[in-house]
Amino acid sequence: MKERAIIFLKKFKLTGESVWAFLKTKKGRRRTIFTVLLIWFLFCLPSQLFKDPCSTVLEDETGKLLSAQIADDGQWRFPYNADVPDKFAQCLIQFEDRSFYNHLGVNPLAIGRALWQNITSGKKVSGGSTITMQMVRVMRKNKPRNIFQKLIEMILATRVELSYSKKEILAFYASNAPFGGNVVGLDAASWRYFGRSPDKLSWAESATLAILPNAPSLIYPGKNRDKLLAKRNRLLNQLLKAQLIDAATCELSKAEPLPEKPFPLPQFAPHLLDRAVKEGMKGKRIRTTVKINLQERVNQIIEQHHLNLISDQIFNAAAIVLDVNTGNVLAYVGNTQNKDEQYGSDVDVIDAPRSTGSILKPFLFAKMLSEGELIPTQLVADIPTQIAGYSPKNYYLTYDGAVPAKKALARSLNIPIVKLLQQHGVAKFHYLLNKIGMTTVTKHADHYGLSLILGGAEGKLYDIAGIYASMARTLNNFTKYNGKYNENDFHAPNYLTPSPYPKGEVNLQNASYYDAASIYETFSAMVEVSRPDEENNWRQFSSGIKIAWKTGTSFGFRDGWAVGVTPKYVVAVWTGNADGEGRPGLMGVKTAAPIMFDIFNVLRPSGWFDKPYDEMTKAIICHQSGFRATDICTQKDTVWIPSSGINTPPCPYHRIIHLDASEKYRVTSDCEDVNNMEHVGWFVLPTAMEWFYKTKHANYKELPPWRTDCAPSLQIASMEIIYPKAFTKIYVPLEINGERGKTVFEVAHRKKGITVYWHLDNTYIGQTNDLHQLGLNPDAGTHTLTLVDENGETLSQEFEIVDKE
Repeated sequence: MKERAIIFLKKFKLTGESVWAFLKTKKGRRRTIFTVLLIWFLFCLPSQLFKDPCSTVLEDETGKLLSAQIADDGQWRFPYNADVPDKFAQCLIQFEDRSFYNHLGVNPLAIGRALWQNITSGKKVSGGSTITMQMVRVMRKNKPRNIFQKLIEMILATRVELSYSKKEILAFYASNAPFGGNVVGLDAASWRYFGRSPDKLSWAESATLAILPNAPSLIYPGKNRDKLLAKRNRLLNQLLKAQLIDAATCELSKAEPLPEKPFPLPQFAPHLLDRAVKEGMKGKRIRTTVKINLQERVNQIIEQHHLNLISDQIFNAAAIVLDVNTGNVLAYVGNTQNKDEQYGSDVDVIDAPRSTGSILKPFLFAKMLSEGELIPTQLVADIPTQIAGYSPKNYYLTYDGAVPAKKALARSLNIPIVKLLQQHGVAKFHYLLNKIGMTTVTKHADHYGLSLILGGAEGKLYDIAGIYASMARTLNNFTKYNGKYNENDFHAPNYLTPSPYPKGEVNLQNASYYDAASIYETFSAMVEVSRPDEENNWRQFSSGIKIAWKTGTSFGFRDGWAVGVTPKYVVAVWTGNADGEGRPGLMGVKTAAPIMFDIFNVLRPSGWFDKPYDEMTKAIICHQSGFRATDICTQKDTVWIPSSGINTPPCPYHRIIHLDASEKYRVTSDCEDVNNMEHVGWFVLPTAMEWFYKTKHANYKELPPWRTDCAPSLQIASMEIIYPKAFTKIYVPLEINGERGKTVFEVAHRKKGITVYWHLDNTYIGQTNDLHQLGLNPDAGTHTLTLVDENGETLSQEFEIVDKE
């Protein structure tokens, strides 16, 4: 400031002496005083007229109130609203300032009349303040009412009129005037006293609120109600006199009752409000993408199911609904409305990291299809498995031996998916999750290992719903973009209006995280979701709506998940306890899926995704293995597969076997003339896979036996050790009596009823028939297990028993 003054003086060649000489003249003093007053007048208004903290207000897509949070100073004061309903404006002007549109902030006639009335009556009966002056008084925190302060108000009111329009002045006053108690501003008063927005108020209600800023204490129930009623009715008469309402409206308005106790403000989306505050929007009016009618209905569905869940000591649930094409949040229910805070109802579970269970499996399945590592029909192993000490288990502890990949996804079988992740690579999948929107997978891939696909990592319902919506959006837009991909199709959900993801923003490229065909095949597999032991329960969800859906259950029954996808909507649901307590029966299919389907029944989506033929190829596959067929496959099918799948390996399970003329026995060239042999393609699974597969597939044809005069070929092994695998380290805990417990060893053999002889470290320990299991308790150290069947086939494997470290 000092430097500016020096520059100014130098510019006009002024010195301290010359300025002082000028000020000593009468003319100079007058001009200086005038200049100072003019500068004060020009800059007397603050850049921000009202600096009080405001309530945080959350609105739906049309501006309807979803939720609100009280301001930091304990007042219900909504943010500035530029729109003042005409009814309230007319009532306010008639009651406070009928010349509002005809003065420049001060009405001399009104002030003169007020002075005369006050002098002649010997007391204050009239104020003479204009609406602009009253706005200034509110802005100045209601300074003492004396002549000096009144003069200041008049000057400031004139200055306000020069800077703002009449509409803006009305809006400033309406947004900041006191309405009784801790209610400030028209918006808050309308909701608190009448339970609706100001534009929905009647003439009687608008007249009531127009009176209150002049005497806010009149609103208290039971106090001065007759006086408030009389004032309201006088104002209605004045509206009639001014021909703003007709006689019938006037009489009907007088019959309306005054407000009773204040209404609670709507709290349809309290957790979304908390999220907005956390994300830096405190004290603002936030327009969201939420549809209030759907939000209310989803709230009701959550509460209806909550009544059933609490009987099982499951106290929390959350749901989010997204519009696929935009990613906009249509409903956001962050938790149940438990009145008792100990149940964690204040936690926004939609934004809380929770163990994912199986809910990530489709992300891996689709990626492997895109990479040409898999086709949906091919068999994947489903047998007891150990991988570097990690032993995944299927939920129902049963095994199919081998199962088509799409069925493994539909049935959410753990072992096949873990084997697929091992094939794809944990590091690659970890990288993918970070790229497509999982914000919680923050540790190194080695930290999660193969458990990443079974709930070893945490995820947020918000992120997971967003990824499913992005996949569906990519598939929807594939045809729209003529076989190309918009890199902006993968993005997080959005709840704000306007959206940060403009619909018209397109950056096309030839590839995406997933190709359209792989997404289509993944969603098609998810339509066929089923569980063998729950089949009847799952069928009850069939409602004529085609939905791709997936459930998940975390370890310890702590989290139940369900996500459903259609071309238009994604619905994601979580159930559980906010404190992480597990409960028996807390499974996604039983607790979350019913909520999800009830929400879809409200949405009533129709149609299905277009099949992306441009990225698909007709392929001949082996009917039995589902792999691309070879010449020796006996039965073949023609199916559409993602074009990337054409590079997958051909069927590994069909091989040529040599039979005698009767086709009942296997033979070799050592015992049969080649010209007398029948060379047949045969579907042969590895021993352990076959052991379990044939129990579920009665039509599986085992290899014919060797003819008695022929030695067996060792090209196809007859035995396979199921447990333990080679070089496995086994820790066996001590029993109560202090002795080491037994470990059950298991072997699969192709031939039913055959005898297998067991040897441990070259010592015979027993034999088994048909069911080849034996309980052993070797000492600590490295051991060799040797198995010999009655045909002389031998199998050996090392393992180690370790003491507890």
